[in-house]
Amino acid sequence: MADVLVIVESPAKASTLKKFLDNKVRVAASVGHLRDLPPKKLGVDIENGFTPEYEVIRGKSKVLTELKAAAAKSDIIYLAPDPDREGEAIAWHIQQVIEPVTQAKIYRITFNEITRQAVTRAVEHPGDIDRNKVEAQQARRVLDRLVGYKLSPLLGRRLRNWGLSAGRVQSVALRLVCDREQEIEVFVPVEYWTLTARMSGAGPPPFEAALHKIDGEKAEIPNEERANEILADLKGAEYRVAKIERKKRRRKPFPPFITSTLQQDASHRLRFSAKKTMAIAQQLYEGLEVGEEDAVGLITYMRTDSTRIAQDALAEARGFIEKKYGKDYLPAKAQVYRSKKGAQDAHEAVRPTSAARTPASMEGRLTKDQLSLYRLIWNRFVASQMNPAVYDQTLVDIETGNYVFRATGSVLLFPGFTRVYEEQTEESAKEEGPPLPPLEE
Repeated sequence: MADVLVIVESPAKASTLKKFLDNKVRVAASVGHLRDLPPKKLGVDIENGFTPEYEVIRGKSKVLTELKAAAAKSDIIYLAPDPDREGEAIAWHIQQVIEPVTQAKIYRITFNEITRQAVTRAVEHPGDIDRNKVEAQQARRVLDRLVGYKLSPLLGRRLRNWGLSAGRVQSVALRLVCDREQEIEVFVPVEYWTLTARMSGAGPPPFEAALHKIDGEKAEIPNEERANEILADLKGAEYRVAKIERKKRRRKPFPPFITSTLQQDASHRLRFSAKKTMAIAQQLYEGLEVGEEDAVGLITYMRTDSTRIAQDALAEARGFIEKKYGKDYLPAKAQVYRSKKGAQDAHEAVRPTSAARTPASMEGRLTKDQLSLYRLIWNRFVASQMNPAVYDQTLVDIETGNYVFRATGSVLLFPGFTRVYEEQTEESAKEEGPPLPPLEE
């Protein structure tokens, strides 16, 4: 039997893979990047096509020696860092340093989730390193160095004791902040007032209606004086329900998470920083031991801009929804979401590796933060494949003289996806409104 070596980025991922692969397959970790641009000089040959000059990262010599020794004894080597530009660059750097010491066939394998099925499929269909991704990462790194290496010393001289650095991201961000600050400085504020009436119908509950029109035109109240004039005009007025419109409104579910929406929702709901969110997501992706199961990846790769979902994951989710919530909650066909224009669509959306692995079943097996983030990802994914929520929405125009007040309210007729995941935005709250009492024209 051939001697097989699999090289990944992190020791945690290596530990998980060992549970899936044959005992005779060795798994090693590079612990991130092995090589990088030198820290104490530019390290980019500008005159020769911006060629980067790489050297072994300080503290990585021992890891490199161990990888070379393992590679020298191997017949087949699978490079399995993360499936993104950084991972592709790490795989390429590993290949560069082990090729001189081994006769092994070297392949690149990628998987979007660390499960037995996904890893087995990747090993059965190995490929080559994607040089386009490698060069994209190199371009970003070189640009960072060209900008940062020259700007950071300037910051150090001008703003001592701040410990600031500059680069391709910070420099552009600073420009955006400055442009925005200029807009703020030249902004001319325009005063406006709103007027809301608290009303009662024949029965409960009381409700609020906002001034909508004056003399048939949109209500605009430019100052306190005009607001007081209107209040005086309305004193002792009688109000009548002029018009009632009722219609059913369907509220569609949200697409599964991509990296940015995951970070936003985790910040909003869990008060996690983006750094904390990604660190915990990395743990869920790389694999954890959950009860009687071997270590298994609980979510797909968390760095993605795509809302695409694999067909087998859709089929499993639809089966779970029908069994758990009933046929009324299951759409006639799977929900497909379009990714934003310009998305690379290299990976699936962030989703659980199995819908059957519910958050409830993970209680006591994950830390509090791990469980909170996993529940968020699971809820959003399952909800994305459920039917819309249906509301009976009511719009009421209430007149007095030349003034029209408007109230909106709604009654939830069918919860749909909100049984699993509810995202109440300012816009949706304004559209739906609170319940209204029985009213007649």
